[in-house]
Amino acid sequence: MSELTLLLLRIGFLVLMWFFVFAVVYSLRADLFGVKVRRMPQTAEASGGGGGAAPVAAASPPVSAPRRGEPATLTSAKRLVITSGPKAGLELPLGADPLTIGRSSESGLVIRDDYTSSHHARLMPWEQKWMLQDLDSTNGTFLDGNRVTSPVQVSLGSSIKVGATTFELRA
Repeated sequence: MSELTLLLLRIGFLVLMWFFVFAVVYSLRADLFGVKVRRMPQTAEASGGGGGAAPVAAASPPVSAPRRGEPATLTSAKRLVITSGPKAGLELPLGADPLTIGRSSESGLVIRDDYTSSHHARLMPWEQKWMLQDLDSTNGTFLDGNRVTSPVQVSLGSSIKVGATTFELRA
């Protein structure tokens, strides 16, 4: 083998090694500090700028109790219940604030398992409904067995799966 060929192979190997080092550092940074989160667009009613009429549900009592499969509204969904996984049986009361789910200690619901990302998913109120958003997790977030790729509305009793944990919204 000529010296020029050997030199080119050495340089190529060195470049490949540096590419690998940068890939590892990028992966560690993303896992430690999380990824940038996209925000939901604000509507005129949600930001308080709309001059619409008062909601009817707040003024009059509901005719019947909410049933499984009905859209979960801010007033109908009162708690988040973990149905399977390491924290099965845990119930979290829901307020009007978004709930972040993930491995990070900064999350509202911390799930420590190998299949959950640091900032995995977010359950958030939007226009009086509960929405589920995947935060670009590695293993995905599933609602009733379907992978969540964009924010979707959550119904009462719908199965939400994050990593090895399954939970649902209940009244």
